[in-house]
Amino acid sequence: MSQLALDDLYRLTQWDTPTICNGLELVCPERRASGFTTEPLVSLDPSLAPVIGYARTARIRATSPSTQSADEVRDLRLNYYEYVASGAKPSIVVIEDLDVTPGYGAFWGEVNTHIHRGLGAAGCVTNGSMRDLTDSASNFQLLAGRVGPSHAHVHLVDFGGDVCIHNMSVKDGDIIHMDVHGAVVVPEHAVPELPAAIDLISRREAKIISAAKADDFSFEKLRTAMASATEIH
Repeated sequence: MSQLALDDLYRLTQWDTPTICNGLELVCPERRASGFTTEPLVSLDPSLAPVIGYARTARIRATSPSTQSADEVRDLRLNYYEYVASGAKPSIVVIEDLDVTPGYGAFWGEVNTHIHRGLGAAGCVTNGSMRDLTDSASNFQLLAGRVGPSHAHVHLVDFGGDVCIHNMSVKDGDIIHMDVHGAVVVPEHAVPELPAAIDLISRREAKIISAAKADDFSFEKLRTAMASATEIH
């Protein structure tokens, strides 16, 4: 992407993910009920700011060992890390746990958070589990399906393909916005359009919130404020 487009991308991190979803309802109304995580996720550090980046995708399992040889497992892991390090930055790693019980074994912990942050990833969203909460890399936005103590037999199945995390379907290279609330796929064409849409929504909401905070707030004042808000363009 051009530097201007990259600036547009980073501009979206000033808003939380629910606000981005609000903006997408105006910019991409056909995606109102899709493109975002729909189940709760656990945040490694809820105080971290929102992040945005290009998806690097992978799939894992942990309940049973890999059927590949030790050399094949090592080579697959190295090829995966090379994949994470390549391409446009910043990146967001999106890993789907294929086990019947996702999160049986943790892929994410002290080692992988440091590796991925060092390779240019701003964060990760996974339906799998994480561990080493106090020793994981700081300033790495990680959302996981659960917390667990062991990595069990966790291993990569493949990478670079389509994945789905709590009903959010993701392809390699998709733009992902995420924070403590969850994650959403942002269509590339929507990136420069979102700030204006968010500004419009914010001005409409401000009318209603301002009225609700007033000491003399009433149903009649709410109705007036809501009617006034719809006139904001």
